Amino acid sequence: MKKFDKERVLLAVAGPVIALVTAIALTSVVLLASGKSAFEPYSLMLQQATYSDTQVLIVNQASLYYIAALGVAIGFRMNLFNIGVDGQYRLGAMMTAVVGAHLALPSFLQIPVLMIVAMCTGAFWAGIAGLLKVTRGVSEVVATIMLNAIATSLIGYLTAENIWGVQVGNNNTTGIMKKSGWFPGINLGSDVGEIYGMVFLAVLLGVLYWLVLNRTRFGFDLRATGASEEAAAASGVDAKRMVLTAMLISGAVAGLSGLPLLLGDAHTYSLSFPAGLGFTAIGIALLGRNNPGGIALAALLWAFLDKASPALDYATPVAYEKEIATIMQGLIVFAVVISYEAVRVWGLRRQQKRVGEELAAAAAANNNSPKEVAAR
Repeated sequence: MKKFDKERVLLAVAGPVIALVTAIALTSVVLLASGKSAFEPYSLMLQQATYSDTQVLIVNQASLYYIAALGVAIGFRMNLFNIGVDGQYRLGAMMTAVVGAHLALPSFLQIPVLMIVAMCTGAFWAGIAGLLKVTRGVSEVVATIMLNAIATSLIGYLTAENIWGVQVGNNNTTGIMKKSGWFPGINLGSDVGEIYGMVFLAVLLGVLYWLVLNRTRFGFDLRATGASEEAAAASGVDAKRMVLTAMLISGAVAGLSGLPLLLGDAHTYSLSFPAGLGFTAIGIALLGRNNPGGIALAALLWAFLDKASPALDYATPVAYEKEIATIMQGLIVFAVVISYEAVRVWGLRRQQKRVGEELAAAAAANNNSPKEVAAR
């Protein structure tokens, strides 16, 4: 591996590593300040990760996180901050559940139709923010935050009994979906659980994300526009069209993020459906540096913290609050922003130093000053 490649890999890895180490260190300080062991909680959570049933829960949860984080990352690569992934995901899951409860087709048609419904719903909701940005200059941050709130109210209205809701106890649901829309998983036994079949959809989306961004003209235009709209426009790229397209694709992917749970386990949308997934996905996309492999590792880490932390409540002889994992997740997001900026500055200085050394070497070889070499 060339020296340049080594430095590039180092710069890519340094940010997440620094963020994780910082988060663990600060969490340990919190534990010590509360008079408890700074290391035992980590040991207890790692022990949980050795159990097969916990591993299944981690993989299943990570699939939701991964798809949602890909939706966020698409926006990030376009220099768009799509905070509305949470609303797009919940609205997409709700509309898919409604269609799945009222439409009965053969499985080979039902499942693709449900996926299209989820994508179109998420794309439509994100497209509102994209349209406002390109036509009225409204910040996508403001628009998507407001759309999240509107999505919550809209879901509450549409799941009322006089619309599409089905009352089950004290819970408003959309009714059980037709079995032709249930996506089969990998059953590992009653003691272990079932891996969602749509975990493979998450893997496929990650591959497509990498191929489109790095091996197509569209991906190049998207990255170029995100880096500089003026430079992209000078090369013939319609920046406004790319902004709207990126928001539509981001929303479509976000709309899919609830399907592993909806089609693989819940089979209905209700008030107990997970909320806040889109906000979690922002932290995961940041930690993964918008790279499909990095996002996968970050999603697994987040899912591990979620699914292993409940065991802390039952630890003996000293119980630990499971919120320790939440503290660590928050610190990771806080630390990752700072660490990435520090790594960026360090990388820039390294690059400037290397260029200076090359200019000095060329000047020495030609008996010229570095300024003369640079001028040439």
